[in-house]
Amino acid sequence: MKKYLAGMLCAAMAVSSLGFAAIADETESFGFDGLAKENTFVVGFDAEYPPYGYMDDNGDYTGFDLELAEAVCEIEGWELVKTPIDWDSKDMELNSGNIDCIWNGFTMDGREDSYSFSVPYVDNSQVICVADESGITTLADLEGKIVGVQADSAALKLLEEDGDQAELGATFAELQQFADYNTAFAELQAGSLDAIAIDVGVAQYQIKGREGYSILDEALNSEKYAVGFKKGNEDLVDTINDDLAILLDDGTFEELAEKYEIADMVCLSESLGFDLGDDFVVETETE
Repeated sequence: MKKYLAGMLCAAMAVSSLGFAAIADETESFGFDGLAKENTFVVGFDAEYPPYGYMDDNGDYTGFDLELAEAVCEIEGWELVKTPIDWDSKDMELNSGNIDCIWNGFTMDGREDSYSFSVPYVDNSQVICVADESGITTLADLEGKIVGVQADSAALKLLEEDGDQAELGATFAELQQFADYNTAFAELQAGSLDAIAIDVGVAQYQIKGREGYSILDEALNSEKYAVGFKKGNEDLVDTINDDLAILLDDGTFEELAEKYEIADMVCLSESLGFDLGDDFVVETETE
């Protein structure tokens, strides 16, 4: 059973020959269907970012995003290559062609000019996680405190100069950067940090197995996750959007969201209905 977006053929025919040339120039490093290598889908992810991407007790890479990528590969007949990357090196990995996409709790808000994105599929927010005994109950209580954050993360950009929460960040005694949130939580448990600025889904996962930690009621912001591709790689964007529609329709997306306990955060159905406009239709062809 194959499903696709109605109207895509007409849109493609409307593109001028000059437009095709421009797209070809932007995506010349990509091969078949926008992939760097035919039939191989290389996903870059942070291996310490549960529940979206991480190593399980068996030493295997898994997570909501990786299982979703695996389901896409099953539809397309691609081989999935799970490639852990340093998060602050993600742009280099993507632009060099080492990976086909960044698929791992990747915030699209404010990055639209730097990447081509799929439709958003998770509503996320940046929050503050603290020890219950810290006495910190509001964002204002963070004044003079040491706050941890992942390097090159959405939370860091919020709190740095020119960020939407720059005024709050300026009140901290220190804003410490870490390569991953597992390390940051270890420092929070050790008492070296007073708080962590973090994505809510990751925070929920981290505190689930730890007693004595909680998330402040006040969020730093609200944002959305999407799959990020090299700017101009619209062929692959369209393919992934089509496949996400299939996985939403057949229940796979909801099943994975329930498995990883983020069902209350997903927004794919709204995104497919709104972001793709009134012409968005999923049609079915029985083979």
